[in-house]
Amino acid sequence: MYQKQLPTTEPASTRPAAPGSSNSGLTTPGRLIELRQVSKTYPGAGGGFTALSQVDLEFCAGEYVAIVGKSGSGKSTLLNMLTGIDHPSQGTVRINGVAVHTLGESALASWRGKNIGIVFQFFQLIPTLTVLENLLLAMDFVKVIARNERQQRAELLLQQVGIAQHGHKLPSALSGGEQQRAAIARALANDPPIVVADEPTGNLDSQTTEVIQGLFKELADAGKTVIVVTHDRAASARFDRVVTLKDGAVESDQPKATAESGARP
Repeated sequence: MYQKQLPTTEPASTRPAAPGSSNSGLTTPGRLIELRQVSKTYPGAGGGFTALSQVDLEFCAGEYVAIVGKSGSGKSTLLNMLTGIDHPSQGTVRINGVAVHTLGESALASWRGKNIGIVFQFFQLIPTLTVLENLLLAMDFVKVIARNERQQRAELLLQQVGIAQHGHKLPSALSGGEQQRAAIARALANDPPIVVADEPTGNLDSQTTEVIQGLFKELADAGKTVIVVTHDRAASARFDRVVTLKDGAVESDQPKATAESGARP
C-alpha cells in the first residue's frame, strides 16, 4: 500500500508557473483548484451540444472527491477541463494560481506533466515497455525528478503500490488490478499535487476495487488532491466529498456525511 515516505520534489505552491501562463486572479489561499462559470459547448448541426453549463467548483489540497452522474452528465468533460485536455467555451480554470484555460499547447503539456497525474480506466500503459520503464519514461518527459534519482524513485513507487516484484515485466503479464496499480505509480512519477482518475475501477472486481480505492484514500491523506470520476454512487462513503453532475450542471456538492445519508434507500 502507498505510504507517505515517498521522496518529494519542490512543493507545488513554490514551483514556478508554466511558461506562458497568466497568474492574474490567483487561486484563493487554501484552494488548489477553482472553476468559475465554466461551460463547454461542442458545435453540431442542431446548434451545438452543451456538455458543461456554468460550473462553479473549488477543490482544496488533500481532498478526496468523487464526481458522479449518469452517462452524458458531463463527468469526463469536467475532468478534461481540470487536466487541460480540453478548454472551456466560457469561464475560467485556475489551478495553483495558473490560469490553465489560457495556456498554449506547449506550455500546457509542461504544466500538466508537473501538476497532474492521470489514471485511466484502461490503464494506458505502453505495452512494449516494462512496468518500470513506463514510470521512467514519464519522468524522462517531464524532467522534474533528477536523472540520478529516477530509477530509485520508480522502484520505490512500485514498492509502495505493492507490485515491486513485477517491475521488469510487460504490462500484459499483469492482472487488471496490478496494471491499475502500475498506472497509479506512473501517475505519481513526477510527484504531482493533483491526481485525477476516470472510472479507474470500472473494469475491476470488487476486491481489487477496494484495494485501489484504499490507495487513492492514502494519497489524499498524504496531501494529494484526488478527484475520481465514477458511476458507482454506492462508493460515496469512501470519499470526503461527492459532486453530482446532471445535464452538465452541478446538481449537488455534498460532504461525506451528507452524501452517505443521501445514498441510503
